[in-house]
Amino acid sequence: MDPKDFGACFPFRGLHCPSFFGIAESVAPLIEIECDDADERDFLGYTPLAWAAHNGHVGVMEILLGREEVNPDEPDNEGQTLFSHAASHGHEGAVKTLLGLEDVNPDKPDHFAKHRPLSFATRCGHSKEAALLPSRKTAISPTI
Repeated sequence: MDPKDFGACFPFRGLHCPSFFGIAESVAPLIEIECDDADERDFLGYTPLAWAAHNGHVGVMEILLGREEVNPDEPDNEGQTLFSHAASHGHEGAVKTLLGLEDVNPDKPDHFAKHRPLSFATRCGHSKEAALLPSRKTAISPTI
């Protein structure tokens, strides 16, 4: 039986599970056997990379960021970006990893244009992560 056949029964599957739990040694083998699309969305619109950022699993993030099909600037169903997930949960390592990517906007607002990663971080009491975000803000054109 193909592992993809189980997808209709569960809220997330394949790469989402090891990405959520930070099991880096399972990510590459699952990609190699083509068990799952490395940029597939789950029921919340989260990709495996979004779950890794959300939970601060930098090792998993680095593996997934090495995949050509992975879009690190794609928001979830609510418009939250990887920066929003990492910063709002206080994952400094994940924020630093994302700041190292030139093609990712650390100031991208959610779909409601009310919240940006910096506001998520400060609202959740993560001042260390909030302080990191403006460091790239000046190099990126503002979004409205």
